[in-house]
Amino acid sequence: MNRRTLLIGGGAALGLMVGWTFWPRDPIVKLPTNAGETALGGWIKITRAGQVIVAVPQAELGQGSYSVIAQIIADELGADWKRIGVEPAPISALYANTAFIADNRAAATPRPGVPDMVPDAIHWLRDHSIAEPIALFTGAGTTVRSFEVPCREAAAMARTLLQRAAARQWGIDWTQCTAINNRIVAGKRSIDFGAIAAAAAKESPDDEIQLRASDDASLIGQELPRLDLPSKIDGSAPFAGDIRLSGMVYASIRQGPYGTTRVADVHVAAARAIPGFRQAIIEPNWVAAVATNSWAAMRALDALAPTFSSNSASINSTAINRLLDQQVRDAGVRVAATGDIDAALDGRGVHRVTYTADPALHAQLETRTAVAAPDGTHMRVWVGTQAPAVTRRAISSALGIDEQQVVLFPTIVGGSTGMAMDYDVAVKAALIARTINAPVQLCLSRGEDMRRDMPRAPARARMAATLRDGRIDGWLAHIATPPARHEFWARMGGATAEQAMHDTSDNSDAAAVAGAMPPYAIAHVGVDHVSAQTGLPSGFYRGGAAGVMTFFTESFVDEMAALAGVDPFLFRMQMLGGHADLARCLQTMSVIGDWQGSTSTTAQGIACQSMHGSHIALLAEAGFNPGGGIKVNRLVAVVDCGRVINPSLVRQQIEGGLIAGIASCVGTSSDYAHGRPVIQHYGGMNLPRLDHMPEIVVELIDSNRDPGGVSDLALPVVAPAVANALFAATGNRLRHLPLVRSSTTAT
Repeated sequence: MNRRTLLIGGGAALGLMVGWTFWPRDPIVKLPTNAGETALGGWIKITRAGQVIVAVPQAELGQGSYSVIAQIIADELGADWKRIGVEPAPISALYANTAFIADNRAAATPRPGVPDMVPDAIHWLRDHSIAEPIALFTGAGTTVRSFEVPCREAAAMARTLLQRAAARQWGIDWTQCTAINNRIVAGKRSIDFGAIAAAAAKESPDDEIQLRASDDASLIGQELPRLDLPSKIDGSAPFAGDIRLSGMVYASIRQGPYGTTRVADVHVAAARAIPGFRQAIIEPNWVAAVATNSWAAMRALDALAPTFSSNSASINSTAINRLLDQQVRDAGVRVAATGDIDAALDGRGVHRVTYTADPALHAQLETRTAVAAPDGTHMRVWVGTQAPAVTRRAISSALGIDEQQVVLFPTIVGGSTGMAMDYDVAVKAALIARTINAPVQLCLSRGEDMRRDMPRAPARARMAATLRDGRIDGWLAHIATPPARHEFWARMGGATAEQAMHDTSDNSDAAAVAGAMPPYAIAHVGVDHVSAQTGLPSGFYRGGAAGVMTFFTESFVDEMAALAGVDPFLFRMQMLGGHADLARCLQTMSVIGDWQGSTSTTAQGIACQSMHGSHIALLAEAGFNPGGGIKVNRLVAVVDCGRVINPSLVRQQIEGGLIAGIASCVGTSSDYAHGRPVIQHYGGMNLPRLDHMPEIVVELIDSNRDPGGVSDLALPVVAPAVANALFAATGNRLRHLPLVRSSTTAT
């Protein structure tokens, strides 16, 4: 590892290959410093008091990115965890999320006999990222996968500089020095990081960076306390809604439904009667009320009572379902194939069924919020975002100013499930601030946030399979669903939600059906994607397409096990001979979960999957309440996610994903009418409450593999495991997601 390679932000072969190809790295990136701070490269600052400040390029959504990146750096640096702090990293190509882009690149790579269905992400990045660090994303379980190596190498370089500075002061060879608990130590001599940091910044590292040897004092694998929890508990954590600026006013907004929409009528005179009302801002397809406080802004917006002319009447659940039912019968593009599936299904004994999934709303706790403040020729913006570089570019484009004139302050995010990829609230806050020439906070109401949600894409799947010798021999998944990833990249390029749908309408996409390729050894497999057009935008969502496709896949596997007359656990195990890691998870789950077999009295169901380099097997015990609604009694998850940095963070992610998966079983969806969800408040979403939570057991398998992603891993397996448990209990097969309609209360 030479110095130049390190400073351009690489290290892992993947990072260098992907990062250097698409983003010219700054030769040297140094963090901005305040008085008393010294930057040692682009990741670490040390104060005179000895506090180590880590720059984190990943948004903190509750998943622990602040803590896990800091833990990696603290371990390699030899820092004291009690003296570690974090701050958002600046927008720079140094922090490009190479794993996020590599995932897209892998899906874009055509296989023999399979056309190149997804070139747009890579081509778009190449075309748009020549000089700008556009690829700053948080999502898809990439934090550790992308940043462990560059963080560890940056910390090793900083430690070497500290050792050299101390050695120079003591007149010894620097290799005699070690870093322990925030101090450089050589024999009986020691010095605090803070006392030597300024001198260390003047040192030059060797061309070869030496990582620390693993020892008993390593912080890796320890359940260190999260850095973000104290401030979240005492209320001092600064979300975008907590920002207060001198002279700041408040705005509330109403936008038209999806479709071709224009403002038709606004009652400005009525709003003037609201105490505190300042101004109405009327744009072609949205209206905002500005007032001295948020309550007045909301009341004034109601008084404005904007109406819209729109073609959105055609965007409704009946039309969406009719279109999907029609389109799933159309010819698709085969995005994955093994063997000769057409020949395998050409005969008798083919089991054919249809699975469906409704669009799912994000329902994140924090509604989208941004603060914008004009500052001379610049615009300052505070917003929780998973895509800071894209957000800054979108603001600069909307205002017609240079990107360097937009100063973005990424705040922590109050949950997301993917919705913080959207930058629209930041753009509109900046437009309002420029119009009134004053700082403004724009906070979407719960209803507005849900009305303008870009939900998880709906889907229809025609599943077909054959058996031979008690095993699946042929498998065909023919799936109609919107090309959600194409829409995502189009929006990242600046397209509106409507434009993105239009521009990607003919694109087939392997990522849109991720999870439809079963992990089992099946001789003949085909996965077809029909690019469905529903008129409803599709958004980036936790679990990705696997949140739906794994439900189709693992439920249908159980159907085939029942047809074969084989226990679902044994049925899967006999087809996992070439997938040892997943088989181990499944085997361990059967022991820990006390799998009783597929009898009508056990009410147990199982499901498993692999994604982002990790594996999970889940056992669910569930049934129906006498008054209706699903009751999930117990979930037992066994996870192999490679080497674990912080086990408690992994368990939190798995537990959170399991709970989100329960929500997807019983709620999160809504019917649509006139381009809007019918449900526009939490009370109607049928979300499970605290007293509905089952017993949850999470077992992590020890592994020395490179870390895999965990944030998306657990959600997709819950619905099929629960559905399979309900089949075991009742003999009724549920093939629709959510498993119960929102009108049915889950208890």
